Amino acid sequence: MNNIFVYCEITEENYIADVSLELISKARKLADELKVQVEAIVCGSDVKDLEKSLYPYGVDVINYAEDKRLFPYQTLPHFSIATKLIQEKQPQICLFGATSVGRDLAPRVASYLRCGLTADCTSLEIGQYEDKKNNQVIDNLLYQIRPAFGGNIIATIVNPNTRPQMATVREGVMKKEVYNENHKGELQKLEVANYVKDSDFCIEILSREIEAQKVNIKGAQIIVCGGYGMNSKPNGFELLKQLADTLGGEVGATRAAVDGGLIEHERQIGQTGVTVRPKLYIGCGVSGAVQHRAGMDQSSKIISINTDANAPLNAIADYTIIGDAFDVVPKLIEYYKKNNK
Repeated sequence: MNNIFVYCEITEENYIADVSLELISKARKLADELKVQVEAIVCGSDVKDLEKSLYPYGVDVINYAEDKRLFPYQTLPHFSIATKLIQEKQPQICLFGATSVGRDLAPRVASYLRCGLTADCTSLEIGQYEDKKNNQVIDNLLYQIRPAFGGNIIATIVNPNTRPQMATVREGVMKKEVYNENHKGELQKLEVANYVKDSDFCIEILSREIEAQKVNIKGAQIIVCGGYGMNSKPNGFELLKQLADTLGGEVGATRAAVDGGLIEHERQIGQTGVTVRPKLYIGCGVSGAVQHRAGMDQSSKIISINTDANAPLNAIADYTIIGDAFDVVPKLIEYYKKNNK
């Protein structure tokens, strides 16, 4: 029985990171389809609420390596633990977050194990592959789905010949869902000395300074997003900020708007920005290219305000307003203030 592994990251507060819980939620669904178990790899020191955090999301086995030198993250010791554990247990699928840690660790593991890795997946499914060369059909393969060629197509990538099948997924792409509040699993404590050499701890961290994130729109329930078209008049994004403040939300932006210097990169939504799932998304002058839609198409309600009736965003919007955002947004602000005194 070849299980599914999820590498779990640790936050600065010493909890399991949300991106890892999102991956576990998805892994649980894949594992149920494959009739296998979900195993977590956790490397840290005195992680808070470890079992309480992981079991409800569907983890069957927690492989936990504890050493004060394992946190904060260092490449070599985490690499040694991950590769040796994967070689021991031979999972069929390994998932990592597409974070600074995951993007450092996953390629090294894949290269060492000589297996494929698909980065920045937007969807993961189980399917089959027809090997025409050998005239056979391979079942239960991981479909690693992601935008390709600049977002012009959606590619489905499979690794029929190597194991494990590895993928990284960006934070917010998968939905974090509790599998069973009463679900229990097994905790397997790893002897660090059996996996890590002293030479792996070749870096000594003398001091650390954590800079607070200036903007965090990932958790916003209401997002007012602007495209490059908001540059057609002065202070276009100031107008969007007024609407966001009126609604109690945050301002987001497309890549074109960020590249155009209209707003800071931390507010960029899409394949090369953040992925959001607000209850309400209002796109103002947003065309809706596939790269942007990949970061917001799971919004509960989508309103598109655009002069172009054929804008791609309109196709997924719940409500479409054909008009100039500079005319529509002030009316929205006025109406909301008038009816919510």
